[in-house]
Amino acid sequence: MPKAIKKLAVLTSGGDSPGMNAAIRSVVRTCAYHDIECVGVYRGYEGLIEGDFKPMDARSVKGIINKGGTILKSARSKEFRTIEGRQKAFKQLIGANIDGLVVVGGDGSFTGALIFNQEFDFPVMGIPGTIDNDIYGTSHTLGFDTALNTVVDAIDKIRDTASSHNRLFFIEVMGRDVGHIALNVGIAGGAEEILIPEEDLGLDRLVESLNRSRKSGKTSSIVIVAEGDKIGKNIFELKDYVDENMEGYDVRVSVLGHMQRGGAPSCFDRVLASRMGVKAVESLLEGETNYMVGLLNNNVELTPLEKAIKGKSKINLELLRVSDIMST
Repeated sequence: MPKAIKKLAVLTSGGDSPGMNAAIRSVVRTCAYHDIECVGVYRGYEGLIEGDFKPMDARSVKGIINKGGTILKSARSKEFRTIEGRQKAFKQLIGANIDGLVVVGGDGSFTGALIFNQEFDFPVMGIPGTIDNDIYGTSHTLGFDTALNTVVDAIDKIRDTASSHNRLFFIEVMGRDVGHIALNVGIAGGAEEILIPEEDLGLDRLVESLNRSRKSGKTSSIVIVAEGDKIGKNIFELKDYVDENMEGYDVRVSVLGHMQRGGAPSCFDRVLASRMGVKAVESLLEGETNYMVGLLNNNVELTPLEKAIKGKSKINLELLRVSDIMST
């Protein structure tokens, strides 16, 4: 029979994403609702090793649901990747009488939580926080919706310049391994082409497509490029190739970078974070461990951490077809 949980810890790890603060708030207030203690761990696994804990109650998380980033800070820990580092973390948790851990982060953070559980049989629960939406077992990760809105707003502004000067803009968005951001914002922003890691359009086909757009009467174009796209070594190589093989376009590049991670979380991300926090805490109280909380068919469900880590997030093939039709 699992040990009764009287005290939980929550940490944020890996890259920050909008909605992490809302998730922290949800975890803390769900603990308060069930009359159990909660502590925040500062600086992720590094803070876990050092025992950088702070007691948190319902009032300590007021006014953070609308804030981007994470009040608990985030850091990557080389030491936690060693058995000696994880032993230190375990001793800190036991010394503070903590019975379970909620980890808000991505697949790297979940890998650490899974190994930690396997070594010390310590209850863990994951909440997916990453703007890339690249985790199996959930249709939406925290921060994905906000990032989409941030990028679409930037594309709208760039299009004003593109159309005013008959320019072709290559806009790079985040997505090292998957093209969820690029595909969605490309459709929403009216892009002529969308380049993602999952689909190799090829340089020649890209030029053919842009030429077709010119012949159809388009005087400016937007091409959305996921950072993990395999066509060229980088977005600047794409620009050079088009410069050399197309006439009449003034080609520019815009790399949106880390601005995509920042900003106040959208309504969707605030609600999702609140739902996930409640599910994470209540699942631990029910004796569940080694799971990730995810959104599936609009229901908050549990997926084994190992599956969430090893499974592959797939792009929506329907969106690819919609994109082709819309770029006509």
